[in-house]
Amino acid sequence: MNTKINSKILVLLLSLVFLDLKSQIKVDGELIDEKGNALPGATIKVLNTDSSLAGGATTSEKGQFTLLLSAEKSYILKLTHLSYYGIEQFQSLSIKSAPVYLGKIIFRESKTTKLQEVEIISLQQRGEQRGDSTSFNAGAFKTNPDATAEDLVKKMPGVTSDNSGLKVNGETVQKVLVDGKPFFGDDPNATVKNVPADMIDKVEFFDKASDQAQFSGFNDGNQQKTMNIVTKKGKNEGQFGRVYGGIGVDENNELRYNGGASINSFKGARRISFLLLSNNINQQNFSMSDISGVMNNSGQSMSGGGGSGGGGMSGNSGLFNSPQKGITSTQAAGLNYTDNWGKKISVTGSYFFNYTDNSNVAVLNRQYFTDDNLTYTQTNKDRTVNQNHRFNFRFEYAIDSVTKLIITPAVTIQKNEASSSLVAGNSNSSNLFLSKTITDSKNNTGAYDFSNNLLWQHKFKKQGRSFAIGIFTQLNEKNIAGEYKSLSEYSDTSLSSLDQNFNTYNITKKIAPNLTYTEGLTKFAQLQVSYNPSYTEGSSDKSTNDFNAITNDYSSFNSNLSNKYSNVYQTQRAGLAYKYNKSKLNFSFGADVQQSDLKGDQTYPTAFQLNQSFKNILPNAQLNYKFNAVTNLRVFYRSNTNIPSLNQLQNVIDVSNPLQLRSGNENLKQTFDHNLNIRFGGFNKQTSRNAMLFMNGSYTGNYIGTSTGILTSDTVIQNIPIKAGSQLSKPVNLSNYYSARLNAVYGLPVKSIKSNLNVNGGLNYNHTPSIINAVLNYASSYATNAGIFIGSNISEKLDFSLGYNANYTLVKNSVQKKSDNSYFTQSAMFKVNWIFAKGFVINTDITQTLYKGLSLNFNQEYTLWNAYVGYKFLKSKLLEAKISVFDILNQNRNISRTVTGSYTEDNNTTVLRRYLMFTLTYTIKHFKNGTAPKEEERPMMYPNGRPQGMGRPHE
Repeated sequence: MNTKINSKILVLLLSLVFLDLKSQIKVDGELIDEKGNALPGATIKVLNTDSSLAGGATTSEKGQFTLLLSAEKSYILKLTHLSYYGIEQFQSLSIKSAPVYLGKIIFRESKTTKLQEVEIISLQQRGEQRGDSTSFNAGAFKTNPDATAEDLVKKMPGVTSDNSGLKVNGETVQKVLVDGKPFFGDDPNATVKNVPADMIDKVEFFDKASDQAQFSGFNDGNQQKTMNIVTKKGKNEGQFGRVYGGIGVDENNELRYNGGASINSFKGARRISFLLLSNNINQQNFSMSDISGVMNNSGQSMSGGGGSGGGGMSGNSGLFNSPQKGITSTQAAGLNYTDNWGKKISVTGSYFFNYTDNSNVAVLNRQYFTDDNLTYTQTNKDRTVNQNHRFNFRFEYAIDSVTKLIITPAVTIQKNEASSSLVAGNSNSSNLFLSKTITDSKNNTGAYDFSNNLLWQHKFKKQGRSFAIGIFTQLNEKNIAGEYKSLSEYSDTSLSSLDQNFNTYNITKKIAPNLTYTEGLTKFAQLQVSYNPSYTEGSSDKSTNDFNAITNDYSSFNSNLSNKYSNVYQTQRAGLAYKYNKSKLNFSFGADVQQSDLKGDQTYPTAFQLNQSFKNILPNAQLNYKFNAVTNLRVFYRSNTNIPSLNQLQNVIDVSNPLQLRSGNENLKQTFDHNLNIRFGGFNKQTSRNAMLFMNGSYTGNYIGTSTGILTSDTVIQNIPIKAGSQLSKPVNLSNYYSARLNAVYGLPVKSIKSNLNVNGGLNYNHTPSIINAVLNYASSYATNAGIFIGSNISEKLDFSLGYNANYTLVKNSVQKKSDNSYFTQSAMFKVNWIFAKGFVINTDITQTLYKGLSLNFNQEYTLWNAYVGYKFLKSKLLEAKISVFDILNQNRNISRTVTGSYTEDNNTTVLRRYLMFTLTYTIKHFKNGTAPKEEERPMMYPNGRPQGMGRPHE
C-alpha cells in the first residue's frame, strides 16, 4: 500500500481517537471579595445548559482557577464559597475556539455565616496524567464494603481484567506496590486480592525501571508495568483482613471446602501480612512460579543486566498467566514483612509455601499443515503433586546521601511428582489409521534455584557524574527420576514397546557483573558508559536403562537414549549512550557491542564438540514527549540476543511419546531480536476521559522454530528404530519471524447511568516459519478483537458490571493452502452485588461463552452462572454468612486453541462443575482515624522511581 495513504489513514485514526482530548479550550479566571482580596478554596461548578454537570475546579491560594471545556458550546458557571453562606453566583459562558480569560469575579460579603449549614458541592477529580504515569483517586469510584483492590481498579478508565491478568491500556500489570514498596515479592495476585478497597487513597500506573535505571536515568529495558497502591492516612496504621471457611458438596456428592485468612498489621513503615489458603475448588491466588521450577528454561537472554528470557520457543509460557487446568486442591501460606531499620536501612521480604494436587483429563486435537491434513488426537489423564517454597528479600542501605547499597536474593525450592496415562493416534485426511500408542509415565523432580543481585551506587559532587557496580549470580540445580512404558501399533499391524526408567541431573551457574559510569555534559544532557561481561556454565547428565527380563530389573544401560552434555557461554559487552532530558522532551539513544562465545561438549549418544562465536551491535533508543497536560508520546526500541537452551542443543531423541518423538540440534545459533513499542495518549482530568493507542512490533533473526517430519517408512535415527507413522520434531534456526500488535483503549464516565465505560479494540499479526516434511511453511495469523465494559459507580450498596469481548482469527499458510482456517470466540458477562434491608446481600454473575470454527467436537456454547445469598450481622456488619452455588446450569467448559507454525491445536480439559457451599466470613477492620494524605505529603511514583518535585537523577 502507498506510504502516503498509510500516513493519512494513521493521522485520521489518531485524530478520531483523541478528538475529545484535543478539542479542549482553556478558561482562566480569579475570584476576589469586595475588598479585592483573593478567595482560595472556592468551588466552580460547570453546568451544561440542561443543568447537568460538565466539570469543575477549586481556586488556588491566589483565588485563581483553570478549566478545560469543549469548544463551540455554552455553559453556566455556579460559584460558591464556604465563607459566604447562602450566596450562589451564576455566570453564562460561551466557548468558541480561542482561550477565554474571565478576569476578576467579585463575591459580595454575606452578613451571616453558618458553617454547620454550608454545603459545598465540588467535582472530585478522578485522576490525572503526569508524563506517561497515570494516577486515579480511589474515592471517585464506588465499591461495596467488602471490595478488594482488584474490584476497585477494574472500575478505573482503561483498566481491564481477564484470564491473562490485570491490564491497563492493554498492557499487563506485572508488579504491584503498596506505598511504593514491594508487597509479597513480585506477586500481583497476592496484593490486589487481599488489600481492601476502602483503605486506598490513590492508584498509580507507570513503567517501573530497574534500580540502576532509576539511579542513572538511562532506561536499560528492564522495566515492568507497575501499579502502586497509596493507602489513606490513618488507614495505613492498624489491622485489617478477613478469616473465612466454607463447606459444601458437588453434583457427585463429593465434599468441597474453602478456607483461609488474610491478616495484615500496618504501623508506620512496619508492615506484616499473613496469608492462608486451603481449598479444593480451584482457587489459586498465588503466583504460578510456585509450579514453574520443574520446567525447563527456553533460553537465556543476553539483553544486559544478567536477565533471562525466552529463546524463541513458547514452551510453557501460558502457565504463568492462568491457573492450572483441571481440578486442583491447594494448601498455601504466605508471610510478608516490610520495615525501615533506622533511618538508612529499608527491608522487604516474603515467604510462600504452596502445595497443589492437580488432576486433569485433557482431549487434544492437532491439525498439521500437510498435504494429507495429518491429524493427531490425544487423550491424557494426569495427576501432579507439587510442593514449593519461595523466598524473596530486598535490603536497601543508604550509606550516605550519595551512596547506596541494594541486595536482592531469591530462593525457590521445589518437589514435584507427576504421573500420566496417554492414549494417542495419527490419521490422515481420509481418516485412515496410521499409528496409535498407549503410554504410562511417572516423574519425580527435586529442584532449587538461587539468585542474587548486588548493586552499589555512588553520585559525585559534579552534576550528572555517578558510578555503579552490580553483580548478578544464579545457581539452578534439578534432579529428575522417571519411568515410562508404552505399547504402540502401526498401520502395517506391527507392534513396538518400551519399558524404561531414567535419571537426569541438570545444573546451571551464572555470574554477570555490570559496571556503569555517567557523566553530565550540560544541564540537560548526560552520557553513560557501561561494561557487562557474563559467564554461564551448564551441564546435563541423563542415564536411561531398559528393563532386563532376565534379572527382572532396569539394569540394561541404553546409550542411545542417554546423554551427557555441557556448555559454556561467555559474553563481553560494552555500551555507550546519550540522554537529553528537559521539561517536555526526554530522549536517549545508544548501542552496545557484544562478543559472544558458545562452547558445547557432548559425550553420548554421539560425541561432538560445539564452538560458536558471535559479534553483535545492539542499538537502543527511547523518546518521551509531553504534548500538553493531557497527551504524551512514548517510543521505545530495544535489541537483544538469546542463546539456545541446554535441552535444545542436546542431540538426543526423547521417546516418552513414541508418536511424537523429539530431538535437540547441536547446530543451533543464537537469535537476534528487535522490539519496538509506541504508546500515545493520556488522561483528561477535567472530563475524566482517557485514550491510549499502543503499538508493538518485533522481528527475530535466526528464530528457533520447529522442523517436523512425518515418517512414511521405517527408519533408524541415532541407532534407534522408528516406525512409519511417527513424527520427529527438532528445533531449527529459521528466518522471517515477526509480529505486530495494535491496541486502542478509550474510557469515560457515563453520568446518565452513573457508570464508567471502557472500550477497547485491537489487531494482532504473527508470521511464524516452520518446516513440515522438509518444506518451509509460513503460518500467518491475523486476529482482531474488540470489547466493552461498563462498571457502575452508583453507591456502595449497589454495584454492577457488564462486559463483552469478541475475537476473530484467520490463519493462512504459504504452502499448505487447504490448511487455512478461521475461528471466532466471544464472551459476555454480567455481575451484580446488592446490599439491602440492613444486611442482606445478593450477588450473581453470568458469563456466556461461544466458540466457532474449532474442531468438530470442540465447537461449544455454554453459560456459567454463579450466585450467592448472604446476610451481614454483628457490630459494623463484620460477619457474613452466605449460601452459594457455582455453575448453576452445570455447563462449565475449558476450551482453548493454539496456533503454531506447524499446526493448529484445540484442547478441552477437565473443569470444576456445579457445587453448593455454605461460608462464614469475618472481616477485620481496625484503623486509626484519619483522612487521605495531602498531595505534598504523598509524592507520586514516577517511571524512574523519583518522587514528584525531585530533580533529575544526577542532581
